[in-house]
Amino acid sequence: MTVVHADHDRAVATLTLDSPANRNALSSALVGELAQELTRCGEDDGVRAVVLAHTGNTFCAGADLRDPPHPDALVGLLRQIVGLPKPVVARVTGHVRAGGLGLLGACDIAVSSAEATFAFTEVRIGVAPAVISLPLLPRTDPRALARYYLTGERFDAAEAVRTGLLTATGDDVDVTIAPVLDGLRRASPQGLAETKRLLTAKVLEAFDQDAVALTALSAELFSSVQAREGMTAFLERRDPAWVV
Repeated sequence: MTVVHADHDRAVATLTLDSPANRNALSSALVGELAQELTRCGEDDGVRAVVLAHTGNTFCAGADLRDPPHPDALVGLLRQIVGLPKPVVARVTGHVRAGGLGLLGACDIAVSSAEATFAFTEVRIGVAPAVISLPLLPRTDPRALARYYLTGERFDAAEAVRTGLLTATGDDVDVTIAPVLDGLRRASPQGLAETKRLLTAKVLEAFDQDAVALTALSAELFSSVQAREGMTAFLERRDPAWVV
């Protein structure tokens, strides 16, 4: 079953995450299909920009705990979004959790509707937002990130804009995103590619310097005793043993 669908409209390719059974979680299948579609977009001269969208009320619920992608695959996907020579725009109308926030951080522009909510929930299952920090740390407010990384609190779209996680939010996401897409359609392919190269240089440096260490940390944490308890508690819909 295909979990990523591609559509094209006036030089903009829309890649829609469509895996409702797991709330568009980052499964090995979804990560693989999304990477394939991004490769096609990168090679297609008829594509000026890419929109990353979703079905259902969740943009991405984070890692699929039943079928997680290999950490190298997730790192590769995030780097692919950052390094794609075409702008990638996130269109969010639902909730975003954990690894899903890594997708937002990797995108060049991220727009949401007002009802979207966000949370870094890794600490609540005994792990850390290791790999997704590669695109997030260079682009978001460090004090806000410290709070939400450490507490796992949920925050709203207005706060996501303030912290730099989102570019803009509005009641109607299509109204908010319309001038963005119009601007991209008016820009030259060369201008977009070279401007994106300038904007992403520091982010790509973070990947080159830290990806191996953070991938190893992620694998170590996910195989730990506390993570097993945290993931089991999550799947059983109960508090993990350390909650006081």
